[in-house]
Amino acid sequence: MSTELGAFLRSRRERLAPADAGLPATGRRRTPGLRREELALLAGISATWLTYLEQGRDVRPSGQVLDALARALRLTGAEQEHLHRLAGGRATSGESAAEEAAPEVAGVPALLGDNPAYVTGICYDVLALNAAAEELFRGIGLGGNVVGWLFTDAAAREVLVDWEREARGVLARLRAIAGRHPGHPRVTRLVAELTEASPEVRAWWPQYDVQFSHAGHKRLRHPRLGPVTVAHAAFHVAERPEQTLVVYHLVTP
Repeated sequence: MSTELGAFLRSRRERLAPADAGLPATGRRRTPGLRREELALLAGISATWLTYLEQGRDVRPSGQVLDALARALRLTGAEQEHLHRLAGGRATSGESAAEEAAPEVAGVPALLGDNPAYVTGICYDVLALNAAAEELFRGIGLGGNVVGWLFTDAAAREVLVDWEREARGVLARLRAIAGRHPGHPRVTRLVAELTEASPEVRAWWPQYDVQFSHAGHKRLRHPRLGPVTVAHAAFHVAERPEQTLVVYHLVTP
């Protein structure tokens, strides 16, 4: 993953203004963000070493170097974890096997009645869902993919009032998954499919935004109730932490 590591470091360096890093303005710049020499100085490493990292050479930065780079780049917690995983992560064997939810887990969404709920796998493949989720997120069914639906199904832009914000967030969470599972065949295949199918993915994926799953609110257009605000929360399945139960409930009609 050295190439991915280098691309991520460059993207974070180029987004950080010198003033944000406490450096004085030096007039017009030919490239955005910090120069390599400036980042190296802030992180306490040599510019040559940083160049090797960004070029994707086969070098192994220590944890201390990665932490220094994270501080200098003002990385978020999610971005810092992503950086460490890119530098040292390895795909595990058997990751190409078809993913399924255990029967006990697959049956949970049906127990939640009118509250839309679904279980997703490592790459947002839908492993189980209830009728309320199928009604609300029209076009998503068992075996579908939440990210693919967001970027390739016109229904997603009708259902999600804040489509771009939601789509960017899901893509940033997929980037974090890619960092946790470098080389995973399902992750690789999904990213390739999305890149080919969606101009937004082609534009946003190289920006290297990283985000973890979180609870929150969404504004949706319900087929029966019209515009609604729903709260949602995500719960990881015990012993299968990459499988997630997502539950929604109505806040305001």
